Amino acid sequence: MNRPAFDLSAAAGTIRAWLTEADRVLVTAGAGLSAAAGYDYGDEDRFRELFPALHRAGLRSRYMVGVPLPPALLWGYWAVHIDDIRFSDAPNPLYRRLRALVGDKDHWVMTSNVDGLFARSGFAPDRIFTPQGDYGRYQCATPCTPTTWDSRPLVARLLAAYDPATGAVTDPDALPRCPNCGGEAEINVRTGPGFVDTPYVPAARRLQDWLGTAPADTRLLVLEFGAGFSTPGVIRWPGEHLTRRFPRARLVRVNPTHPGTPAELADRALPVPVDAHRLLDALAAPHPAPNPTPF
Repeated sequence: MNRPAFDLSAAAGTIRAWLTEADRVLVTAGAGLSAAAGYDYGDEDRFRELFPALHRAGLRSRYMVGVPLPPALLWGYWAVHIDDIRFSDAPNPLYRRLRALVGDKDHWVMTSNVDGLFARSGFAPDRIFTPQGDYGRYQCATPCTPTTWDSRPLVARLLAAYDPATGAVTDPDALPRCPNCGGEAEINVRTGPGFVDTPYVPAARRLQDWLGTAPADTRLLVLEFGAGFSTPGVIRWPGEHLTRRFPRARLVRVNPTHPGTPAELADRALPVPVDAHRLLDALAAPHPAPNPTPF
């Protein structure tokens, strides 16, 4: 049986109506949103451009977790990667469009992305929860302390000693050590049980309070972008749980490859099998005033 063609214009109309009717909006996002914004970790051409030495060695993408590299190469990779993705001061056009879409609605952000693009593009930093960490921090690898440190000076020091021809940091003294114990250091992202989550606990509590104090009949709209099945327990499943928890909540799942929504959510969930660019283009197109839809 052939499935009916997806009507993007109709979906955009539904989302406009749901957004208008919503009391609160929770924007949730995975790697697919940043990929749509130009930061695709699987982009081999960009990988070759930034990391020619690693590409010659046979590596093809930025998905480097678990790849055994000597420290000089590993920190050369981290320095270039983080400088490219995290420390640009310019806002991202796609994220700015998303911020404009939310407008003055009471909203929060929860994202597995660690690139800082929400805060750099107009979302309030104190209303962003990043449970997977932040490229802008580093920590002790042990860890010996719950303290984390700003990684911008570290990245600058590494880049000053970086050799693009070999992909390595040439000065051993530039390699990071824990400022507290002198042991090995690592970027403050969730890759194992040693992850230091201390910087993210306050935002988690504020988000919990925001959700916990919402009346049971709150018209919550969960706008989910690019969250697949790599870590579904971080973004995808919590969004579904919240939609079940609030009887008048709705879920919009924007994902070109994994748009499916739970059958029991029925007409309170809208799968949108396109990327964020296409949806935002459709939402910006001229349209007639929507008819109110009952919650």
